[in-house]
Formats: sequence, structure tokens, C-alpha cells
Amino acid sequence: MAASGKRSSAPPGTKLVASNRQARRDYEILDTFECGIVLKGSEVKSLRDAKVQLAESHARLIDHEVWLLGLHIAPYSHSGAADSHPLTRDRKLLLHRKEIERIAARLQAERLALVPLTLYFKDGRAKLELGVGRGRKQYDKRQVVAKRDAARDVDRSIAAVRRGG
Repeated sequence: MAASGKRSSAPPGTKLVASNRQARRDYEILDTFECGIVLKGSEVKSLRDAKVQLAESHARLIDHEVWLLGLHIAPYSHSGAADSHPLTRDRKLLLHRKEIERIAARLQAERLALVPLTLYFKDGRAKLELGVGRGRKQYDKRQVVAKRDAARDVDRSIAAVRRGG
């Protein structure tokens, strides 16, 4: 999938659980991948209640596998102590071998990061949109915000002209 300049959102026909809004500001997303996540039952139920914090998490390539680190999933409210899960544990991401090889090649060739963008349910399965991105400097972030604000002002003025105002 190609990266887009639009706001981070889940693909059509899916239920958005969480999005990492800071990621598109802090990173220039070059490529995106849809991947599954290995979860426990109580984690899935907690995700359905949207009890998750995606902003502090990141992904790493370890031994030809992609792992999601630092994802905080709150305990499910109706589970007992025996059924609960650790709040922040490493979770394996499910990708095709070709995709993992493509990610590994990009990470070795350039100084890039694996950034989780959105977490959503698609056909009843939890999916994560993972972005390969380059970190932005502080002045780049300001330029991105300024461009977005200018585009929003232009859209407002065009809408005002169409309304006859």
C-alpha cells in the first residue's frame, strides 16, 4: 500500500480501535503494511472496548520476525485474575515473508523506523497498519503543520465562495 498524506484512519469497511495521530506528524511515512497481531482472548475483548494506547508503541525486526513493543492494552473489565494478561508485553505481528524481507531491506538501506499507525478490526480480526517512516526534525514538523493549516484555510475560503458568502 502506498502512503498517503491524509489523516491516519482505518481502511473502509473496518472498525477503528485506535490511531497514532502523532506518528504522521513525527514521521514521514514512506510505506504502509497491514498486519495481524498475535493476541490473547482477554486482549481481544479489551480491544473491542477500545481500551488501548497506541501512541507509546513501536515495532522492531527481531530474527526475521516483526514485534510490536510497548502497546498498552488495559485489562478486560469482566475477566478474573487468572484470565488477565500483562498490560505491556511484546506482541508478534503477522506479515508475509516477502513483506518482512522488503521491510528488512528498507531498514538496512536507510535510517528508518517502524511506526504503528492505526489499530482496527477487519472481518472480526485485529489488524495493525504499520508504517515505515523517516523521523522529522522539529522545523519539518512546523512546516507540515503550516502547510496543513494553509490548505485548510484555502478549503474554507473555497467553501465560502461556493455557498455564496
